[in-house]
Amino acid sequence: MKTVIALMCIFSLLINSSCKNVIEKEGYVNVEGGKIWYKIVGDGDGIPLLILHGGPGSSSCSMIPGFSLLAKDRPVIFYDQLGSGNSDRPTDTTLWNKERFVNEIDLLRSALKLDNLHILGHSCGSTFLIEYMITKKPKGVKSVIFSSPHISSPDWMADAKILLSQLPVNVQDTIFKYEALKNYNAPQYLAATDSFYVRHMSRKSWPITPNIECENVPGFNDQIYEYMWGPTEFNITGTLKDFDRTADLNKITEPILFMAGQYDKARPETMYKYQKLSRNATVEIIDNAAHKTMIDQPEKVYEVISKFLNQVEKIK
Repeated sequence: MKTVIALMCIFSLLINSSCKNVIEKEGYVNVEGGKIWYKIVGDGDGIPLLILHGGPGSSSCSMIPGFSLLAKDRPVIFYDQLGSGNSDRPTDTTLWNKERFVNEIDLLRSALKLDNLHILGHSCGSTFLIEYMITKKPKGVKSVIFSSPHISSPDWMADAKILLSQLPVNVQDTIFKYEALKNYNAPQYLAATDSFYVRHMSRKSWPITPNIECENVPGFNDQIYEYMWGPTEFNITGTLKDFDRTADLNKITEPILFMAGQYDKARPETMYKYQKLSRNATVEIIDNAAHKTMIDQPEKVYEVISKFLNQVEKIK
């Protein structure tokens, strides 16, 4: 009888241990400064894909419907960086540094047991992704996707200058006037910047129509954005002002996909420049799309990324 009881106890412990190792489809992970929220979509046989949202200070919710198309083939993991979306929102500015955001990736990988994965960084998510690849030299990363990437602040501002020069002169004058006055809330200024965003942020809908994934999700974190970037899209004064990793692109040995929209703020010409600086990179430009490619053309984005990932996995 004692033997039976002992066996039952061992069996119970094994079941409980197994249950503790189950990874929930949605939850939180502890990082420096608080907890970050994540969501796993899909459970296909392909190698998981981790998505890093932009900003800094944005969230993943607007990206979920478009990028979730990739969940037909593999698990897709979305998460909100600390201070963004559903994650904790501390106000300590010492937390808003590249190294801490990079460390988030490793902590998330460890918690979700992402030993092998692909990683996609969109916009400023690419900033933290390239920092991760260069400074951590991580194992198990099968490929890297830089989606409408911010890899160099000088390049980003040069692209913005070119795109601004293509706006009607009166719109340019209005933007420059209120930038000089530092009056970023003037109705005239907001209307003028909307003229830029409707061309280069989202061709489908600007302002972007909220989707069901964004219901009850806290809005954009201006504190992080202003601290790391600046007061506006066209005026970078924050800690990322001198960020530039173009010289380090050739240190990434994993396959790279540079993807951008035809009318992207991250101009297609810049993507081809980055390709030349990289060892093993391809470029895909999404027709009739701006910066939010996954909103403007989700099916095309799925086709491009799916093809790239499948090719990488065949090679591996």
